[in-house]
Amino acid sequence: MFAINPADPAPIWKQIEEGMRRLIALGALKPGAPVPSMRDLARDLRVNPNTVSRAYQRLTEGGVLAVRRGEGTFVADQPAQPRKSEKHEMLRDAALRYVSAVVATGAELNEAVEAVESAYEKLVRQERNLHGRTRDRSL
Repeated sequence: MFAINPADPAPIWKQIEEGMRRLIALGALKPGAPVPSMRDLARDLRVNPNTVSRAYQRLTEGGVLAVRRGEGTFVADQPAQPRKSEKHEMLRDAALRYVSAVVATGAELNEAVEAVESAYEKLVRQERNLHGRTRDRSL
């Protein structure tokens, strides 16, 4: 599904939230699809179930996930996208963390931009390949 990076300064619940948003944005989790239970995801990620609960609660409040009593948690039929201000805040926070690492390594701006472009392409390719394999298995 996705991994948690203990070295990342972002809280684990935020990494989970971002991971779920990424899977939905890339189509790996479709509208209406079930998501792992909080306990299952906590076990898979080796984190406290309360941490997953916090991420799921935020995603539910944000209209990204929907809870169906007795059935579980699902991607909302029309998952909400982050508001423009939220999107800018998320990008700004991630950019500051990245730029801090760039400066610490002594890299040049063009190297940092190339690394971002490469990482973006790699992530999208990996998620789409994973999604394609999942779809193929269900046929």
